Amino acid sequence: MEQTNALGRRKAAVARVYLSAGKGNITINDRPLDEYFALESLRYIVNQPFEVAGAAGQFDVKVTVVGGGIKGQAEAIRLGISRALCEIDAEAWRPALKAAGFLTRDAREVERKKPGQPGARRRFQFSKR
Repeated sequence: MEQTNALGRRKAAVARVYLSAGKGNITINDRPLDEYFALESLRYIVNQPFEVAGAAGQFDVKVTVVGGGIKGQAEAIRLGISRALCEIDAEAWRPALKAAGFLTRDAREVERKKPGQPGARRRFQFSKR
């Protein structure tokens, strides 16, 4: 099996995921998974597609991720891995990944700040006198 690639996005994070047959090594921006994501919850998010599909330890993953925060990057990687797994074998893994919600791009973005107010929706305090 040659290398399969997919793109995952979440908030401002963009992850390019390259999947190839291997022993389950995950490398993110040339660093191992446990070094890049110090929190266990973020490592869990990255590994979720393999757990749901029952493909843990079958693939090596190389990821290039830019933008956003660590949570957005982890969720972008999850979407990228899910899409790459579907490219490899859609019949076997797509129904389980779809049911878990890993193939849906979360389109929520930060609303822009408007002029004349301190935030996107917050207004300056009103003073009657």
